[in-house]
Amino acid sequence: MSRVIVALLTGGLFGLGLAVSGMMNPARVLGFLDFAGDWDPTLAFVMGGALLVTVTTFRFILKSPRPLLEEKFYLPEKGDLDAKLLGGAVLFGVGWGLVGLCPGPALVAVVAEVWPIVAFVAAMLVGMLLHAVTFGRSGKT
Repeated sequence: MSRVIVALLTGGLFGLGLAVSGMMNPARVLGFLDFAGDWDPTLAFVMGGALLVTVTTFRFILKSPRPLLEEKFYLPEKGDLDAKLLGGAVLFGVGWGLVGLCPGPALVAVVAEVWPIVAFVAAMLVGMLLHAVTFGRSGKT
């Protein structure tokens, strides 16, 4: 039960951060990615802030023998980088650059009932379902 409560609290905090930073506004994200046009650098501060928090807190967190609610840390290893992961990262980046949304901000923006974002989330869920049907729940080929 405590995992569910922590997941709800951290998910809510993450969603609040996305809303406050403007990451759920596709126009703002696309403005950040438009280096040749009317570039909006404000999201660089959001990314810099996230990087600063991550770099400073992970040093302390990883010194613990294990996470508070798990048996061990699940950290990526260099051997986990394969063509499937890199291809997925490229597709994610291209999709983010084309529409200005990634899954987290889109899920937060659904509560605003902006129909293009609702359609994006519906398409994302259909894609996840197709992937699960095609490759199984673990995603292994």
